[in-house]
Formats: sequence, C-alpha cells, structure tokens
Amino acid sequence: MSFFKEFRDFAMRGNVVDLAVGVIIGAAFGKIVSSLVANIIMPPLGLLIGGIDFKQFKWVLKQGAGDTPPVVMEYGAFIQSVFDFVIVAFAIFVAIKLLNKLHKKKEVEKAAPTPSAEETLLTEIRDLLKQRNGQV
Repeated sequence: MSFFKEFRDFAMRGNVVDLAVGVIIGAAFGKIVSSLVANIIMPPLGLLIGGIDFKQFKWVLKQGAGDTPPVVMEYGAFIQSVFDFVIVAFAIFVAIKLLNKLHKKKEVEKAAPTPSAEETLLTEIRDLLKQRNGQV
C-alpha cells in the first residue's frame, strides 16, 4: 500500500474528520466567547473597579529608549484570557452535561430486548432445577 493511500485512508476515517470538525467549531466558539468576555463582561467589571479597562493593566519592566520598545508585562490581557477560559470551560461543561442527559434518556427509552425463545426455555429449565433441588 502506498504512503499516500495510507494517508488518505487515515485522513478519511470518521474519527479524524469528526476531530477536524470539532476543532474548527471549537475555534469559532472560542472567538465568540472571547468577544463576549472582552466586549460584554469586562467593561461592566472594569466599571465596578473604577472605570479601568483590564487590557490597560501592565507592568513596565524596562522603559523604551529611542527606537527600542519598552518591555511590558501585560497582566490585564492575562486576566481577560483567564475569564475567557473559565467561560469556555463552563459552556463546554454545560453542553456535555446536556448531551449526557439526552444520551441517558435515549438509553432509558430503549426497552430491554425481549429474550429469545432459547433464553426463555433455558430460564424455565433453570427455575425448574432450582425448585427440584429445593424439594429433595
């Protein structure tokens, strides 16, 4: 089997395609959540702490000189990323919880399969043997 045929077979397996779709949707979902945090959640939070935008929080480690830019640690952007992560993690948790709940409902809805004629006969024989052993 040629290398390219093996690669094509690998890439076209259901799991790989599902994973690719999941990554693409996850990236889009991440952008939505980042926008939610940056544009909806952080402004009121910044207003509560004195009208400060979190992106402005930074420590200047070394001042810039001439054409050299300053060395800055932007911890406000980090705080915003932490909020992004927490919200994404919570949203994924809720989505997985709902999916698991739906999956359990489907399992409950499926009735237990009726035993075959052979299983029914074997069960009856077992019960008769138990009765006979109990009487002797």
